[in-house]
Amino acid sequence: MYAIIVGAGKVGRNLGRELIAKGHEVTLIEVSRECYLASEEEFEHAIQYGDGTELWVLERAGIQRADLVIAVTGDDEDNMLVCQVAKEKYLCDRIIARVNNPRNYDHFRLLDILPAVSATDLILRLIEHEVPRYGLVHLLALEEERLEIIELEVSDDAPVAGMPITEISLPDGSLVISILRDNSGFVPKPDTVIQAGDEVLLVLDPGLEEAITAYFAPDAARTAAGP
Repeated sequence: MYAIIVGAGKVGRNLGRELIAKGHEVTLIEVSRECYLASEEEFEHAIQYGDGTELWVLERAGIQRADLVIAVTGDDEDNMLVCQVAKEKYLCDRIIARVNNPRNYDHFRLLDILPAVSATDLILRLIEHEVPRYGLVHLLALEEERLEIIELEVSDDAPVAGMPITEISLPDGSLVISILRDNSGFVPKPDTVIQAGDEVLLVLDPGLEEAITAYFAPDAARTAAGP
C-alpha cells in the first residue's frame, strides 16, 4: 500500500513510523520548514517539503498512485481541502481526515470526507464509557453502512432482566451482539438470560437508541427524553 500523509507533526510522524514498520510505502508532506528539517534525518526520502493543499506538491508526492491519503495537519480547512482534492480530482477511494475542532465535524460529513477522526471526540467517548450519564454509551457510528453500535447497562427494573435472548422481541433493525458480565465478555446464545448489571452491546439502525434504551434501562430512557 502507498500512503500519503499530509502533516508531519507528532500525529503524522507517528503514523508514518507505524506504516513504514508494517512494510508500507509512505510519503509525508510538511509545510513548516522547521518541522520538515527536524524530520528529514529520520524519514529521508519519505518526507517532502511543501504545501499539501497545492496540486503540484501532491502530484510530486505521487498522489496519482496513492492507495490512501491521510490529512493530519493542525488546520481543519487544509485537511478538508486535501481530502476533497484527493477524492474528487485524483479519485482516491480511501481518505482519512483529522478533525482538530470537533465543532467542524459536520462540515467534514457534509463534504463526505469520512472517516474524520477527532481526538477530542474520542476522549469524550472514553469518558462517557467510564462515567456514563444516562446508561447508554454511543460507541461507534458506521456512516456508510448506516449502523450504530451502542452499549447499555441493564437496570434492575429493565423489562428484559431475567429473560432469555430468544424471548426478547427487540425492534426490527437491532441485535444484541455481546454481553459483558463479571468483567468477562461473551457472545450470547438464544438461551442466554439477560441479568441486571449486564453491559449489553447492540448493533442497530440509526434512530432506534431511545426505543432500545427503554428495554434495557427504562429510567435512562425517561431521563434522556426529559419531562
